[in-house]
Amino acid sequence: MLIANGKPVLVFDVNETLLDIDALMPLFEGIFGRGNAMREWFAQLVLYSQALSLAGRYAPFNVLGGAVLRMVGATHDLTISDDDVFALGAGIAALPLHTDVANALARLQDANFRLFTLTNSPADHQADPLRRAGVAGLFERRFTVDAVRRFKPAHETYAMVARELDLPAASMCMIAAHVWDTIGAQSAGCMAALVTRPGNAALPLTGLAQPDFVGPDLPSIAEQLLERWD
Repeated sequence: MLIANGKPVLVFDVNETLLDIDALMPLFEGIFGRGNAMREWFAQLVLYSQALSLAGRYAPFNVLGGAVLRMVGATHDLTISDDDVFALGAGIAALPLHTDVANALARLQDANFRLFTLTNSPADHQADPLRRAGVAGLFERRFTVDAVRRFKPAHETYAMVARELDLPAASMCMIAAHVWDTIGAQSAGCMAALVTRPGNAALPLTGLAQPDFVGPDLPSIAEQLLERWD
């Protein structure tokens, strides 16, 4: 089932899908002596966000991010200072858009797709990378999992968006750079598009629904959506 104009509602993940988290690498280079420690931290952050949801516990994503930074530091015999944690929060608040994002979003909006976001990160109107980048106004609403205190890919997160928009999940298409996000969205009844940014790929598991759309960047996903519905 689709909305009245025959097009699905597009719901975008934010971190890594829209925002370039590689901008954090210099911070991790300074702390760990290697920038790619950022990927270790981010993978652990995702892992423990999902572990908290499975265990029925919750902490805001930014608070968890600082705790995971201290944990990863401990595994490398490094003491993470309060200044390091503060610098991480400031770096996340200042993340830039991927260079392919703004034009692709504008093109989809011009084609009368309705655009929303759904992120694990809590709302912070004072530190808002999408507003700083000038694209916040392209989205009708921006949802955070804080409302249900469960992290993606928990079903409750996608159901919350469908409920708030008074739409069936089948009318939503989740667009994300993480296959765990597309798995969660599809399991909740949504369509899904996977942006295979470097380090991300589909999971070729027998019996697992594959994303409806797959492309290396946001313009390629936009092109597929336009070909199907414009």
